[in-house]
Amino acid sequence: MERYTKPAILLHWLIALLIIAAFSLGLTMVNIPGLTPTKLKYFSWHKWLGVTVLALACLRLLWRLTHAAPAYPAQMPRWQQSAAHALHGLLYILIFAIPISGYFYSLAAGVPVVYLGLYPLPVFIDPNPELKPLLKLVHYWLNMTLLAAFCLHVLAALKHQFIDRDGVLKRILP
Repeated sequence: MERYTKPAILLHWLIALLIIAAFSLGLTMVNIPGLTPTKLKYFSWHKWLGVTVLALACLRLLWRLTHAAPAYPAQMPRWQQSAAHALHGLLYILIFAIPISGYFYSLAAGVPVVYLGLYPLPVFIDPNPELKPLLKLVHYWLNMTLLAAFCLHVLAALKHQFIDRDGVLKRILP
């Protein structure tokens, strides 16, 4: 069975791990009461992870546009192929939309993003107390959508591995 290219596999797993880290850190930091040094540190790390995910997502999209994904097994039903394409499309949209929404939420809150504490990112909007809660809500719901899509993606991969035994999962494993 044809496999994804090595750069595609590397980007897939690296982005997945960074998203899991950013998501976990996001859940942790918002549950710390008050404004503590630890909470501020976690917010910075969370933003750095988001910026890194966005940069890697750009690389991944460029790679994907120039390197076709391997074909699905011939025995895989057309509806499953269509569902897989739709889910992958949603995941791509979310790996761009979530960091962008978080970035604009941070800007609306009046907190610039300084990548790794060294590189200030452009400020596209001024602090906006009216926009801040909306962007917070958008960022939250995009993340919850990603969580659901991620779970569905993992369950589908496990179904293909252990029930269908069709080799779909092996195409992306390192």
